Amino acid sequence: MKRRDTLAAGAAVGAALALPALHAAAGTDAQKAAATGQRVLPNDGVQALRVLRYAFQVAETGFDPAQLSDIYSRTVTAHIFEAFYTYDHLARPPRVVPAVAVGMPEISADFRVWMVKIQPGIFFADDPAFKGPDGRQVRRELVAEDFIYAYKRFADPVNKSPAWPTMEDARFVGLNALRKQALDTKKPFDYDQPIEGMRALDRHTVQFRLDEPRPRFIEILAATDLLGAVAREVVEFYGDKISEHPVGTGPFKLGAWRRSSQIVLERNPGYRERLWQAEPLPDDAGGQAIVAKLKGRRLPLVDRVEISIIEESQPRWLSFLNGQANFLERLPEDFVNVAMPGGKTAPNLLKQGIRGQRVLTTDVVMTYFNMEDELVGGYTPEKVALRRAISLAVDLEREIRVARRGMAIPAQSPLIPYTTGYDPKFKSENSEYNPARAKALLDLYGYVDRNGDGWRERPDGSPLVLQSATQPDQRSRQLNELWQKNMEAIGLKIEFRPAKWPENLKAARAGKLQMWGVASSASGGDGQGILERYYSPSAGQGNLARFKLPAFDAVFDKLTLLPDGPEREALFLQAKRIAVAYVPYKLHCHRFVSDMMTAQVQGYRRPAYWQEWWHMVDVEPLPAGKAA
Repeated sequence: MKRRDTLAAGAAVGAALALPALHAAAGTDAQKAAATGQRVLPNDGVQALRVLRYAFQVAETGFDPAQLSDIYSRTVTAHIFEAFYTYDHLARPPRVVPAVAVGMPEISADFRVWMVKIQPGIFFADDPAFKGPDGRQVRRELVAEDFIYAYKRFADPVNKSPAWPTMEDARFVGLNALRKQALDTKKPFDYDQPIEGMRALDRHTVQFRLDEPRPRFIEILAATDLLGAVAREVVEFYGDKISEHPVGTGPFKLGAWRRSSQIVLERNPGYRERLWQAEPLPDDAGGQAIVAKLKGRRLPLVDRVEISIIEESQPRWLSFLNGQANFLERLPEDFVNVAMPGGKTAPNLLKQGIRGQRVLTTDVVMTYFNMEDELVGGYTPEKVALRRAISLAVDLEREIRVARRGMAIPAQSPLIPYTTGYDPKFKSENSEYNPARAKALLDLYGYVDRNGDGWRERPDGSPLVLQSATQPDQRSRQLNELWQKNMEAIGLKIEFRPAKWPENLKAARAGKLQMWGVASSASGGDGQGILERYYSPSAGQGNLARFKLPAFDAVFDKLTLLPDGPEREALFLQAKRIAVAYVPYKLHCHRFVSDMMTAQVQGYRRPAYWQEWWHMVDVEPLPAGKAA
C-alpha cells in the first residue's frame, strides 16, 4: 500500500531569528514554576522542566491533518494525534508496532478486509469542545468512529486535502461514491452516511473493506502524522479555525503558536500510562545502550518541545552553539566541514558534550517542470528534448561538492533509499552531466540563437526564458548561481522569482509555477509513495509536475495490487525508466543529514520515514546557573 511522501524544501529555505521560550505568566505556584523553567511535583517539590528546543528551517502551514502535505506541520501533528500503529523507535529495518491498537490487525487472505481493535480507556486531550449534557467539559474517550470520521475528512471536497489521492487509491468500499455524491449535488459531505468500507463493529473495533487487494495497507494504519484519530466535536466546535486547534490522543498538546515564528508543545497531562519500549537488533550497540537507559520510563519523557522557525543557515547554527537550542536537526551543509569533518564530530565540540549523527536520508531532491506550462511542459519530442537538455546541463557533481558540501549522492531515479524499488546499482541518464549533448539536442529540435544575442529561441523563433521559483535565502541563492551558470553554458536564459516557501507551495499546487526545487521524504517503506508524484490522479496535489501519462498510470496501478516480489520489482524498473525518459522532474540527489545534540539530549535516533520521536527522547535539565 503506497503512502503519500512528505514535501520539504529542496533548494533551500528563508530567514528568521531564534525566539526565547514562551512561558506562562506568573500567578499560581505552578505558573511561577513554569515561568522559571521548572515544574511542580505532586509532593510540591520543584524540578527543572525537561525541554527539547530546536528549529525548523521552513515555516509550518497549520495543524489540521486533512489539509497538510509539508513535513514541518506533519512533524507537529505526529506528536498530537495517534494512528492505530506506529514504528519502533530503534528497530532497523523499521518495524510496525501498536500505538492505540490492541495487537496487529486481522487481515483477510486477499488483503481486502482489515480489522483493528482499539485499546479501551484512551482519552483525547482535555478541550472545551467536549461537553456533557449539562454543558460542562468532560473527558472524551477514543472510539472506533473517531477513525472513521478522520478518514472521511480526506474525502470531503471542502477540505481540498492534498492527501486525498492516497485515500482514494486505498479503495475503501463506498468512499469514492460518497465524495462524488457531495461533488455532484453540491451539498455538504454526509459524514453520517455509513459505508461498507469503514465500519465500527463495536465501540472499539474498526473494520475496513477495500475494493481491491492492498498488501501494504498497514502503512495507512501507521500514518500518525495524517491519519490519527480526530474527534468530530472538535472540528465542529472550531470550524474554519480547526487548523489552529489540533486535539488528539497523543503525548503532547499545542501549548502556544506564533505563526511562522514559534511552536510550543506541552506534555498532555491526561496521556495514558505508556512506557518507553523499543527493540533494536541484538548487535546494535548504540540502540541497546539507549534501551538500557530509557526502557520502562513513562512517556513522554520531556515536558515541552519548543520549535523556532529559523530559515537561514547561519542563525540556525548559531542558535545551537549559543545554547538557545539543544538539538540541531539537519546541520547546515555550510558548517559540515567545521562541525563534522569526515562525518565525525569535531574534537572541540566533543569537549563541550556535543555529538552528531550522520545518515543517508530517505529523500530525493528534485526540480519539477510544470507539464502544463506552454514552454517546458508537453509530451511532444521537442518538449521532451528541452527538458532532457536542461537535465543534461545540470552539473550534479559540482552541486553536491560545492553547494551541498559533499552531503549527498546523485539520484538516478525518483526511488528513495531504504524503500522497496530502490536499487543502488541502477544508473541512468538523469545523473549524466553532458553540456555538449544538451546543445546537440537543442540544435536538433530547433532551439537555436537566431538573432546572435547569445540566447536560444524557441523553434518558432519566439523568446525562450526559463522562470524558476525560489526562496530568498543564502542556500537558494547558491543553488540559483549554479543553475545560472549551467543554463548559460548551453545558451538558455533563466530568471528566478523568490517567495517564501509556503507561498511557493500554494502557487505550485495551483499550477502557477513553471519550475521549482523541492525535496520529497518517504513516509513509508514502500517505494511506490514517491511515484505518486508522477501519477495522473494526483496532478496538482502530490504530483506538482502535473505529469499525465497513461503508460505510467498503468504501471502504477499494477504496483498497487501486487505483493512484494520479483514481478513488482520489474514494474519499479519500468516506472524508473519512464520517469527518466520524460523528465517531468530533474532529480538531483539523496541527501546525507547530520543531526547534532548537546549532552542533555538522550535516546535520539533519526527516524527512517516517520515523524514521531519527541516523546521518545529525554532532555536532562542543565545544572543551575547554566544557559538553557
